[in-house]
Amino acid sequence: MSKGMRIILYFGIVLMIISGVSFSQKIETKNGVRLIHNKKGGKDPAISLEYVKNIGDLESLDDNVLFYMPSDIAVDEDGNVYVLDSGNHRIQKFDREGNFLASLGRHGQGPGEFQYPQSIDIDTGGNIYVSDSGNQKVHVLKPDGTFDKDIRISDEAPGKIRIRNGNLIQGKGASMFSIQMGMMNQDEELPKLIRVLDAAAEVRNEFGEQKDFKDFLVNRMGNRYHFFVDNDGYVYLAFDYQNRIEKYTPEGKILWRSDRELNYDVSAPKAKGSRSGSGGTMVVRMPEMNRVSSGIAVDDKGRVWVVTNRRQIKEDEKVETNVSVSMMGGQRSTNYSVRGNTDIQETDMYQLEIYDPDGILLGTIQLDKFADDIYIHKDRIYILDRMHGMQYHEYKIIEND
Repeated sequence: MSKGMRIILYFGIVLMIISGVSFSQKIETKNGVRLIHNKKGGKDPAISLEYVKNIGDLESLDDNVLFYMPSDIAVDEDGNVYVLDSGNHRIQKFDREGNFLASLGRHGQGPGEFQYPQSIDIDTGGNIYVSDSGNQKVHVLKPDGTFDKDIRISDEAPGKIRIRNGNLIQGKGASMFSIQMGMMNQDEELPKLIRVLDAAAEVRNEFGEQKDFKDFLVNRMGNRYHFFVDNDGYVYLAFDYQNRIEKYTPEGKILWRSDRELNYDVSAPKAKGSRSGSGGTMVVRMPEMNRVSSGIAVDDKGRVWVVTNRRQIKEDEKVETNVSVSMMGGQRSTNYSVRGNTDIQETDMYQLEIYDPDGILLGTIQLDKFADDIYIHKDRIYILDRMHGMQYHEYKIIEND
């Protein structure tokens, strides 16, 4: 081969490499924010998942593993697993092998008592924080599970929380209570998405912008999101009904926003919702929107894992939650019930998308279970099936390189 031919061949290889990168994503910068537009698929992430075990069993005769609408999970430094069993108003503690250790909390309104708690996290000292939406406060339990103190969240239900560097990081957004009781008006300014509170429950910072859909209920639903905070305090958001993944610094500065090609349209709601009622009773029909994501987490290598819909849910797969809120004697009472086909526990609807620390899609892993949230601790991934199987599926991350 002549020298001239070798040059042409090498040049062709370079063109293919450049073309491959261009095909995988388009990157631009607007208003100082790095925007990544990912194509489908990505490259091989060199990762696989190995099934470990299920935590929770609807067929069991053991009440300790019979969960009802579990909502969150945490793992302490000893590898003990804490499942927030929301519908049963308790925390179920297991060792790393899955053996039951203890049940913490009970239904009620007193210290260490829960009403449909939503979120749980553990600080570096082993203290357990529980976001109790029904009682509108955050409980703090000592490492042995005994009650320590309450943190009152006066303006709204506390929602999802994470504890980092002595701060309580709260995911904001309208609760079902505020939607039903009409606590926000259409003309009010949309709140920030993330709020950072210090040890005294004083607000230190708020950040993250909602999209204004120009409709009260569409705003409430269209801006729902999941978030994760890594060990360095960086905050990651994945929106349930928007093609939008974001990373923020601990101070609240957005670093990048990433999207990807989807198999369905999310540009507008399929149908708007409605609110009606009288005599103290409010009936809410939420908008119909195509769902995009159900959870986000970050592993120790800085890779971002997002639970994403490959397709929309089928009629025979749907399970719904009915929520009723009432006020009696100055006390608010909330009740949840589940209806639908909970016999179906396998589906091809979900996949895990894996992004590098800069928001570039590395690849996907197909799931065969319902996936309502994700949590990562070291080399373990916990995927929540909240209303079908009412359990967590535990997997080990396998590096294939």
